[in-house]
Amino acid sequence: MERVCFRMQVRPDRLDEYIERHRAVWPEMLQALHEAGWTNYSLFAQDDGTVIGYLETDDYAAARARMEPTEINARWQASMRPFFAEGGSFEVGPVRLREVFNLEDQLAAPAAGAPAPDTTTEGNTQ
Repeated sequence: MERVCFRMQVRPDRLDEYIERHRAVWPEMLQALHEAGWTNYSLFAQDDGTVIGYLETDDYAAARARMEPTEINARWQASMRPFFAEGGSFEVGPVRLREVFNLEDQLAAPAAGAPAPDTTTEGNTQ
């Protein structure tokens, strides 16, 4: 499963309306995202208009390619275009962030070369 995090820029003066639009995304858009392989998809926003997206998918490039030609995606993107700062829309391409840490991956990996935790206590003579 590929984990994807990206950044976009919404106009700060339109952020409240952008958030409101995402409280009730069109059911057809939700279904299209699901069918294209977007799972665990979330958006997070800062007051300055920075929007961070996170999703999981088998193949991000393929999932985006499956969404690209859909009529519902074209309509949704057109409706959302006025909210984005110049060059900050999903159509232009969100800036993908590099993953640098994942708890589950590290817990599942063998601790190659990692020092063992100190489990001794004072006075333990075993």
